[in-house]
Amino acid sequence: MPDKQKITVLGSTGSIGVSTLDVIARHPGLFRVVALTANSQADKLFLQCQQFEPEFAVLLDADAAQQLQSKIAAAGLATEVLHGVEALERVSSLPQVDSVMAAIVGAAGLRPSLAAARAGKKILLANKETLVMSGRVFMDAVRASGSGLLPIDSEHNAIFQSLPRDFGRGLDAVGVTRILLTASGGPFRSKALSELEHVTPAQACAHPNWSMGRKISVDSASMMNKGLEVIEAHWLFDAPAERIQVVVHPQSVIHSMVEYADGSVLAQLGNPDMRTPIAYALGFPERIHAGVSPLDLFKIARLDFEAPDLARFRCLDLAYQALRCGGTAPAILNAANEVAVAAFLDEKLPFLGIPSVIEHALEQITSAPVNCLEDVQQADSLARKVASECILRQGAGAFTPHPSPLHDGARAIGSAPGGDASCGHTPH
Repeated sequence: MPDKQKITVLGSTGSIGVSTLDVIARHPGLFRVVALTANSQADKLFLQCQQFEPEFAVLLDADAAQQLQSKIAAAGLATEVLHGVEALERVSSLPQVDSVMAAIVGAAGLRPSLAAARAGKKILLANKETLVMSGRVFMDAVRASGSGLLPIDSEHNAIFQSLPRDFGRGLDAVGVTRILLTASGGPFRSKALSELEHVTPAQACAHPNWSMGRKISVDSASMMNKGLEVIEAHWLFDAPAERIQVVVHPQSVIHSMVEYADGSVLAQLGNPDMRTPIAYALGFPERIHAGVSPLDLFKIARLDFEAPDLARFRCLDLAYQALRCGGTAPAILNAANEVAVAAFLDEKLPFLGIPSVIEHALEQITSAPVNCLEDVQQADSLARKVASECILRQGAGAFTPHPSPLHDGARAIGSAPGGDASCGHTPH
């Protein structure tokens, strides 16, 4: 019998982390958990430690780590409790770890994911911000160390499954003409723009198909989640913006497609359950049981497709602009979005204010080349400051939707003109 695959789960108390542990628990002979990490949920992490008995448990928050340490000691568990970003990096690069599930939401997942890449680990990447913020730095680290990289987002996992194994030679070399990235359209797909002015956090988090965390649910409602995925697909598959097309598919059954030069379109289908891509990545190149119900095509009966409405989903348009701009623009986009979404969830910003804050940050901060992680971190910090000041200065009621300066309602997605190195933005 082969040795068990030894795994660190970053973000184990989130939705992806919980689904990962569900799949792992179904295959006790195949996997062993070495480390579990969370932000501050000491109680939930303790229960996971009781079940999986990891060598290490990490919390970002020091007080929460102290609470966990007391529970671990009282239970007589041998798990060592650590805290802080450095501890996340440590458990991501432990010599005994084979694979790292990178499922920390947001910019906080960047450093441990990069540590895993530099250490040559097999990375199951669910943290899209790692590639959005520092795509070149991260991919260079993956190539330099020989790390394995398997995407966990259902869309990118579907693309990975639909591409030939040697797609690293280049899309043209393997006959790929386009990547078709599907999107559910979220809870507001069919609502008029005027109806979105008074959207509540509860409404934005009520996704019709997927069960996700609050931040990702809001990103789905604004379609920023799809915008971030476009940037992620660019780095994962070395695809230019004009060869990544977003297709709204409300049923969320086709998770994405790949179009070939001979006219073929290959798609991956399945029920909307994140355990499918997780199981695919954990077992790769073999297939393992995920606990997911079989797809009932007769029950589904129909599959619909439509183009995204960029007037309603300005965040998607802004993401394409940031990708074309390059440099630190995607990091600025991501940071401003995180600040804006947090303000919306705290009811300090209206839903339609989210793209306004992001656009303000992109206009005020000059995009610069990315040569190292520090370039990304500086852009991230500045964008958070600019976005926060924008929200405080204008107030929640001051935001009104307006079209992006590069937006043309008749333009097909993915066909906007590019910009120069600074994208026309003025320094802040």
